[in-house]
Amino acid sequence: MRRGFGHYVRSGYGGSATATRRMGGTAATAGALGGALAGLARGEPPPPGSPLDPALLAGRSADEIMDAVVEAVRPVDGTQDAEASRAAIRDALSELLTRFPDADLLNLTSEQRELAIERFTAHDVFRRFDLDVGQTIREKAPTTATGLSRLKQARDYVKETVAAAFRRLREAGRTLTAGRISEVVRAALRETFDVFEGYAE
Repeated sequence: MRRGFGHYVRSGYGGSATATRRMGGTAATAGALGGALAGLARGEPPPPGSPLDPALLAGRSADEIMDAVVEAVRPVDGTQDAEASRAAIRDALSELLTRFPDADLLNLTSEQRELAIERFTAHDVFRRFDLDVGQTIREKAPTTATGLSRLKQARDYVKETVAAAFRRLREAGRTLTAGRISEVVRAALRETFDVFEGYAE
């Protein structure tokens, strides 16, 4: 699997630098997600017509709030990248609520927001990987169950590698503060793809 990720980054994208540029939309969306969640937590009025209008969200279920966040952060534009990112936002928020069952999506703590951004990044990287090579993995597997198991292993590995990249950045003092989210996510993506590319050597 590690060699597969190495080949994916080196041959598919021409190296970690190109892969990071290709995933620039992930960093931008992460910044928008962080801004939206922070704005909700601070009670800031959203732009007119925003799905994140507190008056519209009052009394809504967690699922409905997640849908509103997805719409506000990554509107539909008909591209596969947008659909992947929309699903990744939802995956990240669902995972956040699994880890923090009492979390209030309208008032997340800074720790919870950071987790949501980290998990979004991992899910988005995996969903792009799945778009690029997932069908081949499914077709070459001896059984459907084996194909799904291999993709689950790949997803878990991406999550671990992305989490490790964010940890290293935190230890180096590069935190997900307002205005720096996209920059830090780009750095985490570069570290992640550097790790992957190393397995091709």
